[in-house]
Amino acid sequence: MNTQRTLLLSALVALSGHASIAAAADGAAPSPWRTIDPNNTLYMELTGGRVIIELAPQFAPNHVANIKALVRAKYFDQQRINRVQDNFVTQWGDSNFAGPLGEAKASLPGEFTRSAVGLPFDPLPDPDTYAPQTGFAAGFPAARESATGQAWAVHCYGMVGVGRGNESDSGSGTELYAVNGQAPRQLDRNITIVGRVVQGMDLLASLPRGKGSMGFYENPSQHVVIKTVRIAADLPESERTPLEAMRTDTPEFAKNIESRRNRQDEWYKVPAGKIDVCNVPLPVRRIRAK
Repeated sequence: MNTQRTLLLSALVALSGHASIAAAADGAAPSPWRTIDPNNTLYMELTGGRVIIELAPQFAPNHVANIKALVRAKYFDQQRINRVQDNFVTQWGDSNFAGPLGEAKASLPGEFTRSAVGLPFDPLPDPDTYAPQTGFAAGFPAARESATGQAWAVHCYGMVGVGRGNESDSGSGTELYAVNGQAPRQLDRNITIVGRVVQGMDLLASLPRGKGSMGFYENPSQHVVIKTVRIAADLPESERTPLEAMRTDTPEFAKNIESRRNRQDEWYKVPAGKIDVCNVPLPVRRIRAK
C-alpha cells in the first residue's frame, strides 16, 4: 500500500469511525458491493428505455413513502416530462395532470435535512464551499454540520428532488426532477431529495431543451410521455434489472476517491490533489449471474 493510499485510508477511518473500514485495513475486507434494494427502486419506462431511480428513505422517509403510494396508484403512468432546462434539471409530473393519488398525500412538510446522529457517514478529506463536511451516507452524496448536527443529501448530477412552490410544504412527490448538469448546490437544504438515477440518466439528459421560461416546453406536443413507473419489488424477478452499487465504506471506494483526487493518467500534468463530492463516481453495475 503506497503512502498516499495509506494516508487517505487512515483519514477516512479517523473521520468516520467506521469499523468496516478499520477491519478492511487489517485485511478483513467486506464485500465492496451492495445490492440495490428493489423495495426502494423505481423503474420509469420511456420510449427510449428504462430509467432506474434508487430512493433514499434515510433522508426523506415521508416523501419516499408518498412517492411509492403514487406509483402504486399509477399516478405517473402516461404523465409527461414537461421541463428540460439546460445545465439544470429534467422535470416530470405535470401539476395540471389529474392523476390518481390513491393513498398518497397532496402535500407534505419539506424534508430538507435530518439528524446526523446515527447516520453512517463516509467523509471526504477535502473542504467544501457549501457545507462544513461532505462525503457519502447510505450510498448517496451528502453533507453534514457535524456528527451531532444536521445532515442532508446534496444536489449532484443525477440526484432526484421534489418540485415545490414557495411554501416549504407545497411538494409531495407529484412533481419530480433529476439534475442534468453542473451540481446546483445552492438548492441544498431548500428542496427534498428523494433519490438518484442509477441507470438511464443519459435518456433524461439528452432530451431536447425546452424553449419556454425555466426550460418548460411551450407546446404540449413536445412533452415526453412516461409509459409507466413501477417499484422493482412489485415486478416479477424476470422483469427486474438487478443492480449493485459500490459501498462507500470500503478500501475499494477509498481507492476510487484517491484515483480521482490525484490523477496518475499520462494525460494529466497537474493532479488536483482535491475533489468535490459531486465529482466522485458512485459505481453501479449489473449483478453478475452466478
